[in-house]
Amino acid sequence: MVLETENVLAFYHTRTFHPEHIVVIQKKDIGSIITVQQNEIDIMKEIFSVIKEVATEMNEKFGACTVSTNVCDYQSNKHMHWYVYYGDRIRD
Repeated sequence: MVLETENVLAFYHTRTFHPEHIVVIQKKDIGSIITVQQNEIDIMKEIFSVIKEVATEMNEKFGACTVSTNVCDYQSNKHMHWYVYYGDRIRD
């Protein structure tokens, strides 16, 4: 576990593709960024707050990072999740 708030978890990816690879998820089931409802905006603010904290720490450590999410067929599972990672792929 990297960070936990009331509605959000950040943890190291279990099958990492990058030297530093953190996943950020919300505890409430939200399918993807394109299905977010108006009543979920506060959760989105909390997600982005956690992403900002994780990305800031990674940027301080490595000097850069990537923040991304996938939508629909690109999602490995149908629960919105965000990646914060640094470095080239270490796995194909």
